[in-house]
Amino acid sequence: MTLENFFEEHKKIAVAFSGGTDSAYLLYMAKVCGAGVTAIYVKTPFQPRFELDDARRFCGEYDIPLTVVEYDILTDPVIAANPADRCYHCKRALFTQIIETAGTLGYDEVADGTNASDDAATRPGMRALSEMGILSPLRLCGLTKNKIRIDSARLGLFTADKPSYSCLATRIPTDTMITSKMLNKIEQSETALSKLDFIDFRVRCLSSDSARIQTRESQLPLVLDRREEILAALTPYFAEVYLDLSPR
Repeated sequence: MTLENFFEEHKKIAVAFSGGTDSAYLLYMAKVCGAGVTAIYVKTPFQPRFELDDARRFCGEYDIPLTVVEYDILTDPVIAANPADRCYHCKRALFTQIIETAGTLGYDEVADGTNASDDAATRPGMRALSEMGILSPLRLCGLTKNKIRIDSARLGLFTADKPSYSCLATRIPTDTMITSKMLNKIEQSETALSKLDFIDFRVRCLSSDSARIQTRESQLPLVLDRREEILAALTPYFAEVYLDLSPR
């Protein structure tokens, strides 16, 4: 099956939009294939501000309706407790919001950007999507992450080379309580590193007052070159900052 075939069968659909490469590509293809498509973005403390900015920019460029739903996911005590299967509970909570919003907008079907490279064995959230009847056209059509990036670049989508960005909660160790304060410290730290020319990296919490930087092997020399700037940028949030020598 191709995406063209898929959208011939699903002519009206809501897409859960994260602002990332995969869901952006899916939205674009739905639009050019003539489907009646709308985007739904759920804004939670787990997403950094730039993701919403990218979502608005993309939908603006391609004239795709976008609905932003604000949801404080930390009100769910199970998710805030950060168990090993947090992603499962998180997906159920998020897509409950998306399905309800889609219904109020007149959409009976919801799709997401899961692709054929995503491994269900390592992504408990995919089980939640299956249970909730969420469609994953990219996966269904056998489209891998690499193929999506190549096609996105060919089409001129600004999201083509956007690094994969897991939610901020993934920076906090399992079974450590997630708080808004901790999420804010992580976001501010990663924003600071972005301004120092780092790409595709993570600031992972070791404790409430310590963190480690994980980045590409090619950028490890940059860490040493900009050591003082990094410390100046991150020590307002973490008293101790370490470097992970195992690259992403």
